[in-house]
Amino acid sequence: MPKPSPFLQPPAVTSPDSLAILHLKRDLLTPTILRTHDDEHLGYAEGKVTTTRYGNYPHSTLIGQPWGSQIKASLVDTGTRGRVGLHVGKGKKRKREGSSTGHRDGPPASEDAIEPKEEHRDPPEVKEAKPAVPAPTGFCHVLPPTPEIWTASLPHRTQVVYTPDYSYVLQRLRVTPGTTLIEAGAGSGSFTHAAARAVFNGYPKDETPASHDQYMQDYEGARARTGKIWSFEFHEQRAHKLASEIREHGLEDIVTVTHRDVYQDGFSSSRPDLKLSIDASAVFLDLPAPWMALRHLTRDSSSPLNPLLSVHLCTFSPCIEQVQRTVSALRSLGWLDIEMVELSAHRIEVRRERIGLQEEGLRGVNATPATVEEAIGRLREVEGRDRSYHHGMTAQGRDEDLADEAADEYVSKQQRLQNIRDAQTDRKLYKEGRLTHRSEPELKTHTSYLVFAILPRAWTDDDERKAHEQLETGPMKSVNGPSKPTSKRQMKRDAKERAGGNKDVELEMKWQLDET
Repeated sequence: MPKPSPFLQPPAVTSPDSLAILHLKRDLLTPTILRTHDDEHLGYAEGKVTTTRYGNYPHSTLIGQPWGSQIKASLVDTGTRGRVGLHVGKGKKRKREGSSTGHRDGPPASEDAIEPKEEHRDPPEVKEAKPAVPAPTGFCHVLPPTPEIWTASLPHRTQVVYTPDYSYVLQRLRVTPGTTLIEAGAGSGSFTHAAARAVFNGYPKDETPASHDQYMQDYEGARARTGKIWSFEFHEQRAHKLASEIREHGLEDIVTVTHRDVYQDGFSSSRPDLKLSIDASAVFLDLPAPWMALRHLTRDSSSPLNPLLSVHLCTFSPCIEQVQRTVSALRSLGWLDIEMVELSAHRIEVRRERIGLQEEGLRGVNATPATVEEAIGRLREVEGRDRSYHHGMTAQGRDEDLADEAADEYVSKQQRLQNIRDAQTDRKLYKEGRLTHRSEPELKTHTSYLVFAILPRAWTDDDERKAHEQLETGPMKSVNGPSKPTSKRQMKRDAKERAGGNKDVELEMKWQLDET
């Protein structure tokens, strides 16, 4: 049984060697692989540490925490820590000294002067991590990885298919648990992770078939129960990087990443020795020229499409000229129900708005008078403070006690703000204020055009003959001698007999007769 993926079956708490997302603020999320040791040998005394602009977070404080927990930042020495170059030389200074010219802008003497080869490095000494010390400020929330969170935090290698687009695409492609889907142009893997969750309905068998005969024996049992993503990427480095991420995220049994030029080589499995058939019923093409790949998506004998099902296709193109050429190619190849869709999404922010002078000095509030009484009270306070000040200055030369009494009559601004902060601890801020909603000021408009089409299932003469055998004779009823038309009343009686007492079926058949 493979290790469950945190994208599909997240455990109750964080665990080592699994992906976690550090939520720093709404639009800033940091993905990290939790480690019990410093696998990058960065020299932190606390072990593996994720550094952010909002604090440093040793992984020892992240592992074993329930998802959604608030984690305080830790005090980490980031200045005098050991660096990568310390166990192979003198780090960056040693690299600069290794230059053949000695000038900082000159070319290096050799490739080894830029970065020592891995085989020349001595293994660093593994030290026991010291306990983390909480910092006075800074915190984050540790979140489980989901396709939506991963899309917002993944490293961008290409244009990303965002959540509003891929959610609509998966719905239009009729992707359900157990579906086999082809993706061409994987890029950064945003759509790949979302599609893997959509098709997941269990893990396949652990063993790989040793022969084509064994594969055919296991086809009905293993392949028919589990969904599969066949992902193709033309760029070799992006393909290898995505395959590495898929393995780290535990999705290698659901997603197969292949480096291939689908324009020329088409779509086929990564095991040509077994002649595995993809048999996809959904296709997503995020390509610069999707019409060049459509010639490989036909109903011939070498097609990767499922011959028993209708195939739903979607192309993702940023320019209308690409859409025009794609639609022309789809029409010529027999695709039906061709439709283009453009999505425009904007976010609506819902929050509680607190107004009043009791909010002065607090963050995220409107510290203005909420009522006329508050405004008048603040004016009286200011005027009284001014009178008290001038009265105290006048009395200072005559009586010091009178001057001190006038100064203590009104509290200072610093003291007033401190009193408000102290009173905040006893308030239920999540219940106070007025619930408001605002749409974001800038509308995220065009990302790409989505073209949808359907390729009907393969239909042979044998299928046509079987369909005619299963069809009934219709309104013409065969009798001895020449056929004669059947009355609508008799047709309703026949429909009632065929319904077998099922009122819903009977009403449906009668409704169809009335329509005709």
